Amino acid sequence: MDLTSKQRAQLRGLANGIDTILIVGKDGIGDNLIKQADDALEARELIKGKVLENSLLSAREAAEALAPRTRSEVVQVIGTKFVLYRPSHKKDKKDKIVLAADRKKRP
Repeated sequence: MDLTSKQRAQLRGLANGIDTILIVGKDGIGDNLIKQADDALEARELIKGKVLENSLLSAREAAEALAPRTRSEVVQVIGTKFVLYRPSHKKDKKDKIVLAADRKKRP
């Protein structure tokens, strides 16, 4: 999944209003954290994570390690926080995020 710059901007705007639900601590990224991220992405599509000061990983490293393991996309990394996005494939999802499509101008 490749997000366009317009879609990333839209997701960054939506991420401003969500709480941090994923915490990466000194133990780094283990199976439990991956499961927690995967479950959260299934329920919400857009999640915010934070890396604690005692972690050996930076927020960028944590986000880039989690993204392929959760089949998600890194939307943003700022300081110790990061945002991941994965569209849900559930048809009955009420809180589904609809991304703006880039339309190319035709001559």
